[in-house]
Parts: sequence; structure tokens; C-alpha cells
Amino acid sequence: MHSAAPSTPVKYGEYKHIDNETLKRLKEVQGLDSDARAHVFATIDAFIKAARLKSFAAL
Repeated sequence: MHSAAPSTPVKYGEYKHIDNETLKRLKEVQGLDSDARAHVFATIDAFIKAARLKSFAAL
């Protein structure tokens, strides 16, 4: 499960270089109910894991 959003706005933190389109999409996800958000994040996590495995296998 993912932790709550940080209290510091993104524009001041580590992720201040995220483009506006990505931020817009994350805000849309944030507005979903908790079950839908969980599905979105599970899908993202699975994609990231697959991409990492693919890049690792290419070494």
C-alpha cells in the first residue's frame, strides 16, 4: 500500500521537475476512489517492475 502524499508541494520537493501533463494525470488519479487508485498504482508498479526486469535481462 502507498503512503499518504507528502505535505510539501511537489514544486518545492525532489520531484519539482515533473512535467505539467504528468502532474495533471496524477491529480486525476488522486481524485479517484481508493479502490480505483489502488488498481492504478498496482498497474504502474507492475509496469515498472517489468521494465526493470527487461532492462536487467538486457545486461
